[in-house]
Amino acid sequence: MSIKDGDTIKIEYTGTLDDGSVFDCSDGREPLEFTVGAGQVIPGFEEAVRGMEEGQEKEFRIEPAEAYGEYDEALAQQVPRTILRSDMEIEEGMLLLVRTPEGEEIPAQVTEVGAEQVTLDMNHPLAGKALIFNIRIVEA
Repeated sequence: MSIKDGDTIKIEYTGTLDDGSVFDCSDGREPLEFTVGAGQVIPGFEEAVRGMEEGQEKEFRIEPAEAYGEYDEALAQQVPRTILRSDMEIEEGMLLLVRTPEGEEIPAQVTEVGAEQVTLDMNHPLAGKALIFNIRIVEA
């Protein structure tokens, strides 16, 4: 029976970037379980599994617009070092939780540390990247 919206499925997967590097993989973990059409995974992923069947394997590519979106320069901002906790050692690459004016907490990666300013990037780490998945439907 073909997978359709509302079906809960389990899949094994490996996700790679154009350069071949693996960004996520289900090896050594339980298969990923989600309900198709419920918005639990990125839109391009849901679209790719519709119509597949249990046991079927597939490789597909998801462009940024159907994954984590395009990279948005406006989401990388310099902030005064003084607004960060003074007892914290700030280093490039670390992740901080930033509170929006609406009170939502979002992760931001420190991309540059200066004497007076720190650059925080609030884009998803996979924003602007095409994603290639190899999947196998384990249960449908």
